[in-house]
Amino acid sequence: MTSVVVLDYGSGNVRSACRALEHVGAQVTLSCEAKAIEKAEGLVVPGVGSFKAVMRQLQDVDAPRIIDQRLAGGKAVLGICVGHQVLFSEGVEHIGAGKKVEGLAQWPGIVERLEAPVVPHTGWSPVRPPKGSRLFEGVEDQRFYFVHSYGVTRDPFVSMQDSSPLRAPQVAWAHHGQDFVAAVENGPLSSTQFHPEKSGEAGLRLLKNWINLCSTQGQ
Repeated sequence: MTSVVVLDYGSGNVRSACRALEHVGAQVTLSCEAKAIEKAEGLVVPGVGSFKAVMRQLQDVDAPRIIDQRLAGGKAVLGICVGHQVLFSEGVEHIGAGKKVEGLAQWPGIVERLEAPVVPHTGWSPVRPPKGSRLFEGVEDQRFYFVHSYGVTRDPFVSMQDSSPLRAPQVAWAHHGQDFVAAVENGPLSSTQFHPEKSGEAGLRLLKNWINLCSTQGQ
């Protein structure tokens, strides 16, 4: 049974993530203890609220260092919703004009307010996963549940496509008024803007796919 820690740092909605992971066969612990996180095969970073507030809460439990340490060892991490957003370099939510809040900077990219007739984007939307995605295997044509007003709307990895010797992360896209990054797969680090734990059978299948990937990381 794959061991997974759901990071307990004060974010809401962690119980539904725990239940969904248990449903697909994970042994789940809700914790912010570094030793428990180090031992786990997978770490889930949920997120509800604003970019700035989530970053502050993560810093309070030393999560940036813990996440860096896991990824340096090739151990699986999954960010969800604002936990997906803070993996990028900057966010602009609920701060003054022209100002930004630094994220975890695992990837380049600015999390900006969606330009859409109705915001927040709440409900089910189709996702366009990349070819050969392991995270979306079996759910390539499914809809997933979103609740957000901000997102990464410009391809953060476009400069890596041809000019970089590094393999560019795989990006899934969705649309609400404009295209935005719906998910990223990048070695041991994955993330989804949508809530897989609220996305019915498709979300459970995606979580099962991620759990299966956990056992291949860090070995």
